[in-house]
Amino acid sequence: MKVLFIGDIVGEPGRKAVKQWLPKLLQAHVPDLVIANGENAAGGFGITSDIAEELFGMGIHVLTSGNHVWDKKEIEPYLSKQDRLIRPANYPAGAPGVGSIVVSTDCGKAAVLNLEGRVFMSNVEDPFRAAEREIEKLRKETAVIVIDFHAEATSEKAALAWHLDGKVSAVLGTHTHVQTADERVLPGGTAFLTDAGMTGPTDSVIGVKKEDAISRFLTQRPHKFEIPKGPVHLDAAVIDIDAKSGKAKSIERVKIRT
Repeated sequence: MKVLFIGDIVGEPGRKAVKQWLPKLLQAHVPDLVIANGENAAGGFGITSDIAEELFGMGIHVLTSGNHVWDKKEIEPYLSKQDRLIRPANYPAGAPGVGSIVVSTDCGKAAVLNLEGRVFMSNVEDPFRAAEREIEKLRKETAVIVIDFHAEATSEKAALAWHLDGKVSAVLGTHTHVQTADERVLPGGTAFLTDAGMTGPTDSVIGVKKEDAISRFLTQRPHKFEIPKGPVHLDAAVIDIDAKSGKAKSIERVKIRT
């Protein structure tokens, strides 16, 4: 089973990049499952139901998210009815939506699990124990489990990957919007990449206008961030997984630039 995972889609430029390049990626890699983090797809902060449907229409099977999924309040009713847009599973009970999903592919069933880190982020539930709880449930349906770990600290991402080595197919980091060059398959068969990167404006500071970011650092005052126009890029990863055992055979980074 081949899985294509697209890094955080940022605003309209990110959506345009997906529309432009996803058909070519589908042709080149022939993935059975396409996953993308979409929590910044609406103007760089949050996601709307219309944008989620737009991305599904492009060929994405599952949208993951993170702390910004709540930025557009109108998304909450959609989260409750569209289980292909998932939010981190380690939010407290009562949060709308689901944190994992099992989908059918031509190679069999595959599960996608979304988790959020706690280091330098919100004080959500422990992602390590939440992962164990969710994995126990998901493995009753499939051995293929792909995790989007939306976290800030590289150490937390690496620790979770090692903790789950051999229990899941892949742990792919999101949130920092900078693709790392440390892809590998761990000894137990879990593919790991600290951060899958970002799909959006290239001449930016992690997706926002560089002038806005610089002003924020210089003045330390709140500043409205805008998404710049101009060149775009797409960051992704392709994971080859044994559908029967759930173990990853390889992981390859993808970066496309205009």
